[in-house]
Amino acid sequence: MMLSISGLNSWYGPAHILFGVDLEVSAGEVVALLGRNGAGKSTTFKSIIGLLARKTGTIRFQNDDITALQPFEIARKGLGYVPEERRIFTELTVEENLEVGRQPARGKNAIWTPERVYEIFPNLAEMRKRPGGAMSGGEQQMLTIARTLMGNPYLVLLDEPSEGISPKIVEQMAQAITIMKQSGISVLLSEQNLPFARLISDRAYVLENGTVQFSGTIKQLTERDDIRTAYLAL
Repeated sequence: MMLSISGLNSWYGPAHILFGVDLEVSAGEVVALLGRNGAGKSTTFKSIIGLLARKTGTIRFQNDDITALQPFEIARKGLGYVPEERRIFTELTVEENLEVGRQPARGKNAIWTPERVYEIFPNLAEMRKRPGGAMSGGEQQMLTIARTLMGNPYLVLLDEPSEGISPKIVEQMAQAITIMKQSGISVLLSEQNLPFARLISDRAYVLENGTVQFSGTIKQLTERDDIRTAYLAL
């Protein structure tokens, strides 16, 4: 098991956001965490990566308990995080942003290099000297994923990668996630876009008001009109 979450409760100050969330991601698996805005998806990710200190329950990454670790300690274990806000360094070039994310190879995994991420995102190869602040939102999203891959992660948390970008870039995102999976990287994907999640995911969890309302395969979710209508329809 790559990631295992048991009984996760999280708070922003006095506000109780997550209620007993259980979630698992196996090695080489793409799992979608689906739900409307405010369902608790980003809070789940911030809890996993250590950005929320007030939480209870257990979070295990490759059998290590990471519940109380700091974000930099979790990242060093090989857990990558692509936040919804992207957070690139706008004054640095594409090449420099990639170098910021570089970490050593892990185990027998293939090493991610700039050349390798340029193969996945050819748009970035064409603008390697361009400052991050001079890129479109979709290009910045690609750069954030590429920078995370430079950390040679075992698992990547992708928070709303298809939000606010063009259909062409969404298609490139789907291809990139497929390549990541083929290379052995596990992915936990936060999404509202069910058709996008269907393209790339093996299993899905559905969150509503901080609780898991569904857990199963993408095929099973496709067959559950009641779940989709109650928790995913806009």
